[in-house]
Amino acid sequence: MGWALVEAAEPHHRKGWLKRFDPRFWTVDFARPMMASVTSDAPQTLRVEAVFYRKQDLAGLIWDSEDRWDHPLLAYETKRDFRHTQLTFRWRSGGVKPLDALHGPTLTIEGRDAAGSPRAWYVRLWNYAVGTAEDALVSLDFDALDGGFTLPGEADPVWAGDIDRMFISLVPPAYDGGDGVLGAPVAGWAEMSAIAASGSGSVLAIGDVVMPEHALGIASGYDDSYHLTPARLVRQVVQLGYRGDVVHYVGMSHYMRLEASGGGFYASLAGGVLNAPCAAWHAGFAAACREAGLGAIWSLSYEYFDAYCWGDWKQRASDGSPALTGWAPPSTLLSPANAAAMGYLQLVARAFVAIAAAAGLVPKFQVGEPWWWIAGEARICAYDAATTAALGAASVPIIDVRGPLDAAQLAMLDALGALLATSTAALVAAARDEAGTEGLASHLLVYLPTVLDPAAPAVRRANVPLGWAAPAFDVLQLEDYDWVTGGRGAESAGARAAMVLRLGYPIDEQHYFSGFVLLPEQRAQWAAIADAADGARRAGVARTFVWALPQVARDGFVTFDDRGDGEDDVQAYDAVDFPLAIGREAMVATEFSTQIVSSPAGHEQRASEWAEARMRYDAGPGIRSEADVRTLAEFFRARRGAARAFRFRDPFDCSSAADGGLPAATDQMLGVGDGTRRQFALVKRYGAGGAEQVRSIRLPVEDSVRVSVDGLETAAFLVTATGEILLDAAPAAGIAVRAGFLFDVPVRFAEDRLEASRATFLAGEMTSVPLVEVRAPW
Repeated sequence: MGWALVEAAEPHHRKGWLKRFDPRFWTVDFARPMMASVTSDAPQTLRVEAVFYRKQDLAGLIWDSEDRWDHPLLAYETKRDFRHTQLTFRWRSGGVKPLDALHGPTLTIEGRDAAGSPRAWYVRLWNYAVGTAEDALVSLDFDALDGGFTLPGEADPVWAGDIDRMFISLVPPAYDGGDGVLGAPVAGWAEMSAIAASGSGSVLAIGDVVMPEHALGIASGYDDSYHLTPARLVRQVVQLGYRGDVVHYVGMSHYMRLEASGGGFYASLAGGVLNAPCAAWHAGFAAACREAGLGAIWSLSYEYFDAYCWGDWKQRASDGSPALTGWAPPSTLLSPANAAAMGYLQLVARAFVAIAAAAGLVPKFQVGEPWWWIAGEARICAYDAATTAALGAASVPIIDVRGPLDAAQLAMLDALGALLATSTAALVAAARDEAGTEGLASHLLVYLPTVLDPAAPAVRRANVPLGWAAPAFDVLQLEDYDWVTGGRGAESAGARAAMVLRLGYPIDEQHYFSGFVLLPEQRAQWAAIADAADGARRAGVARTFVWALPQVARDGFVTFDDRGDGEDDVQAYDAVDFPLAIGREAMVATEFSTQIVSSPAGHEQRASEWAEARMRYDAGPGIRSEADVRTLAEFFRARRGAARAFRFRDPFDCSSAADGGLPAATDQMLGVGDGTRRQFALVKRYGAGGAEQVRSIRLPVEDSVRVSVDGLETAAFLVTATGEILLDAAPAAGIAVRAGFLFDVPVRFAEDRLEASRATFLAGEMTSVPLVEVRAPW
């Protein structure tokens, strides 16, 4: 699998043309607790659905001059000059302030005036409307547009040459700018149809790259994408080459209906389980997936926005504190023992399965990361009232799940596991019942770093219950992004094996989730994510997904497979040794690539283009007999000339020891512990101080690796398939990890031609067999 990070579209990238104000590219924004969504299901039409809970709630329908949400290869151009542009549309609305009212729909334009000073203009749409206050034709000419409530008396001419964004405000009928909770939630909507942009400023360039289809799947989440149109998301999925099922996390903070209580807003079933904006958005998403030939796996987790969660629904620690995640603002975890919480979750599952079925999608449902939360200081959150009542005498104090546990405490963890398994079974049963005769494909998503925490091995009794064992679910889905991005990806293979042993799902009934990158400044983590995805595919999982689309778009991640023409074979690597006897006599060359620019005065500017040297060898001097020629020819044929790489033992530099002798466990510094990290890459260091060069070692010689922790040699480690060491236990913070080893270099034949003759070596002339170092095969 190849991959890249694209900073921005280049001139050679494919582009198309977009009419400004295309309905697919508007967004919505608002403040909690209200909810709104925008869809573009009909040509030249967009529709906003909103639900208001407070008198001051306001939703903005936004057009941004800069595309901040699409992948760089698919974004529209940034063009802040709106002059010579006209926009017309039909406006229809209900449940919001009408066009002619005070605080009615107003176009706010944010930008700069002709002198470059920041400005905002407030354009009352009613001043440019023909028709009624809830059904009118609106015409806007950006060369002759005035802000102000009444015209011409309050006219505030808009300068349209430097606009950042514009938005249309939507407020409830009772909006007056003051505080206060509405007597009941108010559903509102607005529709812009027959949207038409004209004039010389009405056309934008837009990225139109279409990546080849590839084997990776994509995941996404509603909490990250609620403000975009479904059509915009699905366009990105398809044009970035993702196919098959999209894993869609329905989120934990935007799908619910709410009711006011005690100064807050909490989950409600009044009028249904999903709020209208969420239901409309997901109906549009399901339809867009169907039209694009995509499926959808609807993911619902036990995680819930804390501010909206009833107090008795929450998992709680022994001191009564609720389970709270590290997000800001925090989410909580629903208690598997609370009948009301689980009944609510089952209704949510039914609602999303019904949306899928109505769109003609095969119903597929995922229970996402169900677990008992482990709070700070390793306190398990299993002491809410419902759980304590369900366990009865089996509920005993567990102060720290990392410490030694007695028989009663272990029995409690087993009982918690049984409660969790019962709740997930009931959730899947509800989804399956809703699917009816269509049937349902069930999935379970497990987050390995939590449920298989090596510091708390007993927790798996509660969080990987035997009630999940095959065939409880159709597919077991595993994710481990903290390990991957934290340099601990080698732990995945052992964890996967442990899950197979405990739950019995074979590798071809598993999915793997690789990623994600939380912050844009961490985008270098995509290298590890791509490697982990490749590793899972090589291991034989049924499907590998990248988590998640918003981060893929933000960081410009693209991926591609071979074209089915054998190109990947040309990049292949065989884990075989070049004939050692021949290689011992090889000539060695170490090369760098340096750009040197000389000035007329003789001064130079030098730029090193390679972080590490590349090795070249000539194995010809080692050919001493006809037997050597035959050995070499056979090896050359098996590698298909230069097509396949292999291992080569450098006769001058194949040991971690400074003198090239036998390795010792303290030869090379690999890193220092942090209390959690167990995986360390092998390196060899050359030079010292600012001139030190660090060489990555990817092909250690089997059984040659020796490791020391804090200066003491240890055998408590293994060498991973990618040539890194994985310690059985994480070293404490500041503890040095060192290693010694023999190693090989990955090389290929430099040419597709091999020449040798008896006369050559009998005459004492050397045959030339050039080899060149290649990038490690992982």
